[in-house]
Amino acid sequence: MLSKIGTFFADKFRKILPDSFIFAILLTFITAIMAIIIVDAKPFGIVQSWYKGFWSLLAFAMQMILILVTGYAIAISPPAEKFLDWLAAKVNTPNAVYGVVTFMGVIFALISWGWIVLTAVLGRELGRRVKGVDYRLVAACVYASILPWHGGLSGSIPLMLNTPENFLIKAKVLSTTIPTSLTLISTMNIVVSILFLIFLPIVMILLKPSADKVVEYSDMLDADHKASAKQMSVKEEADSLKLSGPNLSDGLNNSTIIMILISLAGLWFLVSHFSSKGFDINLDIMNFLFIVIGMIFHKTPFRYVIAMKRACSGVSGIVLQFPFYAGIMGIMMFTGLGKALAMWMASNATVDSFPFISLIIGGFVNIFIPSGGGEWAVVGSTIIQACNNIGAAAGLTPDQLTAFIARCSMAIAYGDAWTNMIQPFWTLAFFPVIAAGTKMQARDIMGYTFVAMCIATIPYTIGLVWLPI
Repeated sequence: MLSKIGTFFADKFRKILPDSFIFAILLTFITAIMAIIIVDAKPFGIVQSWYKGFWSLLAFAMQMILILVTGYAIAISPPAEKFLDWLAAKVNTPNAVYGVVTFMGVIFALISWGWIVLTAVLGRELGRRVKGVDYRLVAACVYASILPWHGGLSGSIPLMLNTPENFLIKAKVLSTTIPTSLTLISTMNIVVSILFLIFLPIVMILLKPSADKVVEYSDMLDADHKASAKQMSVKEEADSLKLSGPNLSDGLNNSTIIMILISLAGLWFLVSHFSSKGFDINLDIMNFLFIVIGMIFHKTPFRYVIAMKRACSGVSGIVLQFPFYAGIMGIMMFTGLGKALAMWMASNATVDSFPFISLIIGGFVNIFIPSGGGEWAVVGSTIIQACNNIGAAAGLTPDQLTAFIARCSMAIAYGDAWTNMIQPFWTLAFFPVIAAGTKMQARDIMGYTFVAMCIATIPYTIGLVWLPI
């Protein structure tokens, strides 16, 4: 039953979903029209807001690019290849591939959303090596596995709420920080995360197409890659570029001593950071950790340079599309459209209904602003002000109000991850890995992830409506 549903939506999405860049442009037009209708924004004011936001995510875009390329550089290192060889020997059926990729992806996502790159490498290798695997569904497993990411250790909204002097405190919307005991490590969030870990792999296995509709990795290769020989390893390429006879340049390029010294300096900082701040992970720390691990795994400077060069070949989508989504965020933020939409959805809400309504708000706004931090910047103050108003009308105590704000904030976080499954933007984070050398596009997987999104409504609703903080 679920297999037929997955195949049905997969076929429909392939026919209606355009390239992710076209999707971003269409969303820009839709957002502009909504700003005119809902908040009476003037056309040139919309264009000004669009441009004002256009460059606002450059730093974040660079962090995203580094997450991608540094993670990919690790993935093509000798230790990673040995691990994949070992795992491939254990996983030898299509069902096992779908289940293992999704299960490991959920674990990676709960550590850091940037680790979707590692899940993509795992999916690519297993999908390539195991016969009878539908490669489009494997890619869908990779994407679906990030559904619980915003309840994980890199969740931008809960981490921001626990940050002293965050923008909500400075704006006097919040009087104090909200501890992670009410968000990331709350009973609600832990149970929701466990539900995804258990049931999401089962769902993705049940989505497998019938044998006559399976499209394997070899079927999706483009003509050039079908005809090409196997690419040489990073080490082989580095060795092939050495000059004949002893020389200083090759000695420096291939020095393990230089790599050991710089890696030790990086490890020294990381040990100091985690020993003094606990398991404090943000994008900068994650990128630095990936760089240090990559240098250690590749052993010499020149091998790491080659690995990073290969990894950088697939970042064009992020470079192109990030400014356009930042422009959409600018329209939502500077015209007042984002707050207007949130207040409209929050009208007539109650303490019991507002957490679920917040999930819907988070999911809706995420389609236009597929960035947790960017979305929270647009609607965060409105959501908390609504919580304060609803809490006052219900007579909540200060502690109850804080817990209510935490629940609704996590609902926005869940909504942000929820509708990623129909928003192709974040496929840019892993398609350079899993789709390299193939004809696969985002539209090939979105039907499967749409079904995953629908089913994900169940654990999110269970957590937000029935589970205690």
